[in-house]
Amino acid sequence: MNIKRSIVLLLIASLSAACGETKPAAKADTPAAVVADITVSDAELAGNPFRKTWDTPYGVPPFAQISNSDYLPAVKKAVLEMRQDISSIITNPEPANFDNTIIALELAGESLNKVSYTFRNITGTDTDDELRTLETQIYPLLTREFDAIRLNPDLYQRVKAVYDARGTLDLGEQEARLLELTHRGFVRAGAAFAPEVKEKIAAINEQISELTTRFAQNLLLETKAFKLVLKTDEETAGLSDDFKAAIYDADQQAWVVGLNRSAYESFMVQSTNRKLREQLFNGYRLRATSGERDNGPVAIKIAQLRADRAALMGYPSHAHYVLEYNMAETPDGAEDFLLRVWRPGLAQAKQERADMQDMMGATQFAAWDWWHQAEKLRLQRYDLDESLTKPYFKLENVQQGAFAMANRLFGLSFAETDVVGWNPVTVSFDVKDRDGAHLGLFMTDMYARDSKRGGAWMSSYRGTSNIYGDRIRPLITNNMNLPQPPAGEPTLMRFSDVETLFHEFGHGLHGLMTQIDYPTFSGVDGPRDYTEFPAQILEHWVSQPEMLEMYATHYQTGKVIPAELVEKIRLAKNHNQGFYTTEYVAASLLDLAWHSLTSAEAAAITDARAFEKQVLEGYGLIPEIEPRYRSQYFSHIFAGGYSAGYYAYLWSEILDADGFDAFRQAEDIWDRELAGRLQRWIYEAGGLKPAGELYRNFRGQDPSIEPLLEGRGFPTDQD
Repeated sequence: MNIKRSIVLLLIASLSAACGETKPAAKADTPAAVVADITVSDAELAGNPFRKTWDTPYGVPPFAQISNSDYLPAVKKAVLEMRQDISSIITNPEPANFDNTIIALELAGESLNKVSYTFRNITGTDTDDELRTLETQIYPLLTREFDAIRLNPDLYQRVKAVYDARGTLDLGEQEARLLELTHRGFVRAGAAFAPEVKEKIAAINEQISELTTRFAQNLLLETKAFKLVLKTDEETAGLSDDFKAAIYDADQQAWVVGLNRSAYESFMVQSTNRKLREQLFNGYRLRATSGERDNGPVAIKIAQLRADRAALMGYPSHAHYVLEYNMAETPDGAEDFLLRVWRPGLAQAKQERADMQDMMGATQFAAWDWWHQAEKLRLQRYDLDESLTKPYFKLENVQQGAFAMANRLFGLSFAETDVVGWNPVTVSFDVKDRDGAHLGLFMTDMYARDSKRGGAWMSSYRGTSNIYGDRIRPLITNNMNLPQPPAGEPTLMRFSDVETLFHEFGHGLHGLMTQIDYPTFSGVDGPRDYTEFPAQILEHWVSQPEMLEMYATHYQTGKVIPAELVEKIRLAKNHNQGFYTTEYVAASLLDLAWHSLTSAEAAAITDARAFEKQVLEGYGLIPEIEPRYRSQYFSHIFAGGYSAGYYAYLWSEILDADGFDAFRQAEDIWDRELAGRLQRWIYEAGGLKPAGELYRNFRGQDPSIEPLLEGRGFPTDQD
């Protein structure tokens, strides 16, 4: 099992955030992380589907056969088998070499991958109370196990011995990279430190695992608990017929709006009932801020533990640790970049606020007016609103457009296939390359439901491996949270949701197209401020006229979107850009502030909202704009893998804007040479080389920030 990838896949981001190689300790006699005895009986495993070979199409999990009660016994048994794999490496009487140590580590724990991939995905899309309880048992257990491996002194000495001999091994490019990353992973986990330090690391990791799980569960329950129930014409005033159809609840004989982002924004844009907009706005921003599910104290404790761990490892802060191998390199580097975009974005947001205040006259403009008034302003300036564009963006057509784009650029083909998924709405596609060889299975889950976490994401049920020529190809998923229309009605998408679909499809291609043999750095791999690039660059194709002709057809007439409407979309591209930039950068600066704290500074924080307010007011955030995520529901950084890394989306925009600029300069968005380099050095290459080197191999030069600023309509001559 590749430990690094397993940690990321299980969303236990804290495990890999440990140490540098300062002051290495002498070899200890016992592991720093002592794991508890685990027992599981044959009776508990009887009939367990995770203990069987899956004779299913493409090897997908047999979802209908899996019960909640199967997970914990399967995890326990898999952990015991993984312990045997690790013990065999440590006790091997032969001197450590690449095959008996590095490759053996890469192959260890196969049965754990099988159950952990499935558990992680199902708890994200179809969770329930029983699964939430299992999360509190399984994730801490795995945290202890991974620590026991990465902090084991005997295992580290074998890895170090191979690494120290690397100059004599005559390894291939991929093998040399695997050795480098394996050694780095052990060092950054804390393997080179004294036993007493490693014990503290392990204890902190376990606490963080428990807290991040609690944070995510609190947020899901709080999000699920809020409902805005609408029963009168006054309450539904302004709402479009298709939106009302999507949110109608027959059991309640009412229209019901929850806190799913797509439904939330649609209501905030369309509703003419100002009081209800305020109510929904506060419901969204005040989630998990009070009562037994208050995430404020949880966020504080996570930040304190991360700061404590960084101090143990010799780093000034958690952010310094995280950014060490990122493209930004330091917290100051990330902040300086953000401020370069923040300043023009905030200035434009203030002008947008003034324009909307003028529209409202004597009525004082407020935060819950922003979406609604911005849409009215867009209609006034560009004669463009969602009701004009949505009929051209039917879900199935948009997906086929993404597939057609991948075919034109990379020669891929997508054929719908009959695979039983984890939910009835799942639709799957067999993906083949230009030569007709199978690349992987692409599985989509597009609709919101109470059991599903918010947002949009790419994931996988199986990774890629070709260690001994076995050519195991991935099972990739894309997930969104679109409102599901009534049976027989089409799913019509907002333009922003179309961009999100292409974004997640880009992540999917990064996983599907990989030609890396080793799971440690195959597929979506690299520093956080790079891995968003393969997703974001595809968003540029969405609005290109020649691309729109391929997929933007009216769901009733079949006619291609009119040229004049395309021109309106182009002209309105940067409408409300000050708001979008400011809310995003505010959240990114907040993330950096939480994770740039020293241990002493973090210990002094007692009120999450007060800290957040101090930080954002310090940067000059206006009161009418909330950060995209407030601390109590900032799951990216407190329950996911983006701590000190939320800025990565914008940093990656440097790459995607500059990268697409190459296609503009070629005057051909399908340029074969550029597409070939994009395929070879980005989508197929995983983490084969440092991110900057991969980008330069594609682009032929370092990225420039000017295309990003120009793309947002901001001046490029800042001082």
